Amino acid sequence: MTVFESKETISKPVSQVYTFLADFNNHRQLMPGNISGWSSTRDEAHFSIRNMAKLTLQISNRIENSSIIIIPAQEVPFNVEMRWVVTDLGDNTTEAILTLSAELNMMMKAMAGGPLKKLTDHQTAQLKKLML
Repeated sequence: MTVFESKETISKPVSQVYTFLADFNNHRQLMPGNISGWSSTRDEAHFSIRNMAKLTLQISNRIENSSIIIIPAQEVPFNVEMRWVVTDLGDNTTEAILTLSAELNMMMKAMAGGPLKKLTDHQTAQLKKLML
């Protein structure tokens, strides 16, 4: 399993950060520019990654003010899970960690490793920016 992780400290209460992340309709704002055809509900999102693939992701588990687990809702080229963990640091400050775990063979790791790391970094940076 290959793991990519990114974290940010956000100057908002954990409940506010969690509420934003718990609704897939808000995740479009976290995505990079190469995403198109976005449609979503609270629990599921459909979109295309330019020149790559169409994906459907779903929120499989929510633990209030703690974590959100996102998995593919259909077959994908490799198993992947995204997990947001939000932690109350006190003084209305939250640590948000995005961990992306993927089963990548050596060739897939060489091709997809960089973009997946960029994705985790982009999403946490966007979350911090949106929560200002």
